[in-house]
Amino acid sequence: MDYFVVSDIHGDAYWAKRIVDAYQESGADKLVILGDILYHGPRNDLPEHYAPKEVIALLNPLASSILAVRGNCDAEVDQMVLDFPITDDHIYLRSGDSVFYATHGHRLDPADPAKELKDNEILLFGHTHVAMDTVVNNIRLMNPGSPSIPKENTKPSYIMIREGKARLIAF
Repeated sequence: MDYFVVSDIHGDAYWAKRIVDAYQESGADKLVILGDILYHGPRNDLPEHYAPKEVIALLNPLASSILAVRGNCDAEVDQMVLDFPITDDHIYLRSGDSVFYATHGHRLDPADPAKELKDNEILLFGHTHVAMDTVVNNIRLMNPGSPSIPKENTKPSYIMIREGKARLIAF
């Protein structure tokens, strides 16, 4: 199974369109969204192309191909307009011999974000809006950042998982 992983769209229609186009071009089996799909949240500036109804219209036709987790800005009302589930706090993905623990990240322990993982699992998370691919205490931590509100001078990115191998790719 191949996965195209993004996070923190925050209702930006321009970036939702770029994501959908890149996902379809990638040939991945599933589009994984690590939360914060429609709302920008009180701590973030309004994204430049904020149009959550357009984001809904772009994503709902792909509902059978989307796996998503709930972010801290996702609410029950969002689930009412999205045709794919967004209520799980985490999901496990398998590709090749690799297992990925996917979550939004707002409930991770900053001192030990990977404490819930088993050996050889890879943590996929969003929330910080900072794209990263690093190893801490022998655990790989990957964050695609936020395409619409990137922080700490990171570029809008996504994670591509093919045959168990994951890569962080800038748009």
